[in-house]
Amino acid sequence: MENFEKGVIFFKEGKFKQALEEINKSINLDNTNLEFYFFRARVYSRLGEFKSSLEDFDLLISRDQYNPTYINDRAVILHLLKRNNEAMVEFDRAINLEPKNPYRFASRAYFKDRIGDLKGSIEDYEKAIDLDPEDAVSFNNKGLVEEKLGYIQKSKSSFKKADDLIGYEPSHPSKDENYNLGISEKENYSSFNLNIGSEPNRRSIVSGYFNVISKLFSDKSTRIEFWEFLKSKFSFNKTT
Repeated sequence: MENFEKGVIFFKEGKFKQALEEINKSINLDNTNLEFYFFRARVYSRLGEFKSSLEDFDLLISRDQYNPTYINDRAVILHLLKRNNEAMVEFDRAINLEPKNPYRFASRAYFKDRIGDLKGSIEDYEKAIDLDPEDAVSFNNKGLVEEKLGYIQKSKSSFKKADDLIGYEPSHPSKDENYNLGISEKENYSSFNLNIGSEPNRRSIVSGYFNVISKLFSDKSTRIEFWEFLKSKFSFNKTT
C-alpha cells in the first residue's frame, strides 16, 4: 500500500504524473485490487487521458457490472469523449440501479445541462432535491439552468435557497451577479463531479483528500469558505 498512499499524496498535490507512476507500481504488485484501477481511472482523467480512463472503467465494470458508481463515472468519461448517446445510457442505468440516490439525478442533470437539454436538466435537479432537500449544489445549479431559460425569479429563488443552506451571505451582493459553477471544455472529470456535489456514502479511495466534505456539514465556517471557493473558482462568463 506504500505506493498507493504516495500516489494519493501526489494526487492531492496536483502531481498527476507522479501519482500515475505510483498507482501503476501498486497495480503491478496487485492487479486484482479494483480500488487501484478506480484511482488510476481518476488520475488518467486529470491528465486528460480519457481513453485510458475509459479502459480502466471498462475493466472495473467487467468485474463488477452492477456497480452504480463505476457506471456513473464511466458515463462522465464517455461525455468528455463526446460520446453523449452512450453516456446517457450509462447515466440512466446508474439511476435505475439506485433510484433513491439524489447524486445520480444530479449527475444526469448536470450532463443534460451541458448537452443543451435544459428542461430535462431542471426535472432531474428537482428529483435530486426531492430526495435531498438540503442539497445546496443542486439548488444552485438548478438556478443556473433556470437563468438560461429566462426564469429569472425562479433562478433567484434557487440561488437564495442554496446560499441559505450553506449559510453564505455575499460580501458584495449585486442584482446582476451571476454565480456560475459551469466548467469549460478544458476542465475534466474532477470538475464535473465537483459541480454536481459529493456522492453520499460513497466508498472513497482517497477519503483523506475529501475530509473537507464531511466538515461542510458540521463546521459553518468551512461551509462558507468552500462555497466562496466554488463561486470564485468556477465562475465563467458562459458555460459550455
